[in-house]
Amino acid sequence: MIEKQEFVSDIVKRDYRTAQVFRRHGIEFCCGARFPLELVCSLKGLDLQTIQAELDRATRQISVSNSLNFEDWDLSFLADYIVHIHHEYLRSMLPATLVSIQQFSEGHRKKFSYLPDLVVEFSALAKELLSHIQYEDEIIFPYIKQIDFAHKGRESYASLLVRTLSKPVEEVMQHEHKFVEDSLARIRELTLHYSVPPDACTSHKVSFLTLQEVDHDIMQHLYLENDILFPKAILMEKELLKNNY
Repeated sequence: MIEKQEFVSDIVKRDYRTAQVFRRHGIEFCCGARFPLELVCSLKGLDLQTIQAELDRATRQISVSNSLNFEDWDLSFLADYIVHIHHEYLRSMLPATLVSIQQFSEGHRKKFSYLPDLVVEFSALAKELLSHIQYEDEIIFPYIKQIDFAHKGRESYASLLVRTLSKPVEEVMQHEHKFVEDSLARIRELTLHYSVPPDACTSHKVSFLTLQEVDHDIMQHLYLENDILFPKAILMEKELLKNNY
C-alpha cells in the first residue's frame, strides 16, 4: 500500500505507471509536486483510500511467462487473447500516452527540438492502430474464428462470409503492420530508443518509459498475429478449400 505521507512526485519517480492515476484526477506529479498524497487528496476533495487503491492497481506486477507456447493454442482462443489483452491495452494506453507526450512537449519543446515531431509521429501511430484493431475485431478475427469452427467441425465452407482470407490478411500484414513497424522505428530514432538523460524531469521519464512499454506490447501483438495467427488461419482456409468441406 502506498503510504499517505509519501510525496506525489516521489511516488511517480518510484513507479512511472502511477502517473496515469494522478493525471486522471488532475494531480500534478512533476518535480515541483512536493506535497504528501494525503494533503493533495484533501485539497482536491478526493477519497484517500480510493486513490491509494487505484495506485496499487496501477503498480501491480502481472507478467506472461516466456515459456507459454502460443503456437499450440487454439486459433479462436488466440484471437480472443489478442483482443482482450493487447487490443484492450492499446485502446486504453494509446490515448493516455499521447496526452502524456503532448503535455511533456508543451513545456519542453524549446529544450528538446525533436518533441513536436515525436508528437506528430505518435499521434499518427495511435490513429492508425486504433482503426486497425477495430477492423480486426469487427472483420478479420470473427472470420478467422469462423474458419476455425468450420475446420474443426468439417462444416460447409460455403457458409463463410467471404471466399478467401488471403487478401485482407495480406493487406493487414504488408500495409498496416508495415506502417506500424516503420512508425515505431522513427519513434525509437527520435527518442534514442527511449533514453532518458540523467537530469531529466519526472514528466520526461514518465513519457519515455510509457512509450517503451507501449512499444513492447505492440511488438508482442504483431508477433502473435504475423507469425502465428494469420499464417495458421490461411493454411486452415487452404485446407478447407482443398477438401471442399
